[in-house]
Amino acid sequence: MLGFMDHVQNAFYAASHWNHDNSYSHLTATAQALLDFQTPRGLRLHLSSLSSPNFATSYSIGSVGVVDGSLSYLYSSLPLRAPSRSDEIDLHNLIRGYRHVEELRKPDEPWWWERWHGGKRIDRRDTVLYGRLFLPTSTLEALYLRRVSPTRQLKISCVSDSSLRNGGTILGLVQNDYGKYSSEYLYSTDSALLGVRGLYNFGPDPRYPSAEEAGTQSAERVNGRFSAGAELYYGILNKSGGMSTGLRFTTLPQHAGFPYTMTLTVNPLMGSLSSTYAVKAGRNVALCSRFDFNFYSYESELQLGCELWQRRKESAEVEWARRLVRKEWQQQQQQRIETAAAAAAAAADEDVTGVLKARVDQNWKIGVLWEGRVKELVFTLGASFDLKRREQIFRAVGVEVQYSS
Repeated sequence: MLGFMDHVQNAFYAASHWNHDNSYSHLTATAQALLDFQTPRGLRLHLSSLSSPNFATSYSIGSVGVVDGSLSYLYSSLPLRAPSRSDEIDLHNLIRGYRHVEELRKPDEPWWWERWHGGKRIDRRDTVLYGRLFLPTSTLEALYLRRVSPTRQLKISCVSDSSLRNGGTILGLVQNDYGKYSSEYLYSTDSALLGVRGLYNFGPDPRYPSAEEAGTQSAERVNGRFSAGAELYYGILNKSGGMSTGLRFTTLPQHAGFPYTMTLTVNPLMGSLSSTYAVKAGRNVALCSRFDFNFYSYESELQLGCELWQRRKESAEVEWARRLVRKEWQQQQQQRIETAAAAAAAAADEDVTGVLKARVDQNWKIGVLWEGRVKELVFTLGASFDLKRREQIFRAVGVEVQYSS
């Protein structure tokens, strides 16, 4: 489950019209959400607040053998109007599940951001400042996020910790999103690492909608999107590099059938290949599988996962009234439901109360997680098991509680 500060940062992306899903780093986001979810350890409590549209705070305390905690503060120059109360936040914005890829949008025109007063430009670029202090280790995290232009974003992350080499590290990231394609350039002080990532989306270009529509008036509307990307890294100090490439095909909201996502990633230097397939098998069910194979060692791994969304039950009065509806009205209602099925699958549902996730691999390592809301509290309960270790089957058990105002 996303933390409150991550929820606020996503609200900043939405308010500033930045599509953080159009990136190579999010190519396998659906499979990671269904298979790589983290089970909590011990007991942890989070208290957060969006005290004003520009300022947010969060405090956490936990116990995993020793008592620890953290203090977080966030400032946004762009006022954020997103829901902040834990009983009002849509659970789809907090819980990582099957991700519906939306249609690409045309980037904002540069002159849309201009503000003039008295013949002078007074507009400023939207900025986010974030800091987090971990106790009792005194580890400090910081984030500087700035929208440089409608198609560019600057992100600088810092970590200060005495256990790290040189006492900390800094990561700088420049992101470009043109809709049709995106690129990222990064530099890290750890080993003087340089990197570049890119993603290209095949199909219509959102920047030139008129030309595309004129050439495809008689063609059927595209119901899916095929994307290809790659990344390349090189460490100047240790003189080592790395690279990977990936493909993804995913259905769009107007797809009439079951939404599904397929990905294939290859790391030629390490000889690893990973393929995933995820499908939204129903309104409340999503299934996912991942197969990893290494060409050098011939080792393979298989993982299976699923998620089941829970919804509120209808009251006895509503169920009684539904039975009294005429069959003709029921047929008309069913036709309306089928027509709007694709749009309803991607829309947020207000009757969602929680989601149950489970995964298992070929070594019989099992993870179970329940995330949901009870009254004004958001809970995360999870456990992991290793059925091959009979003397210690339980590997981790934990509970997290979040409250925000």
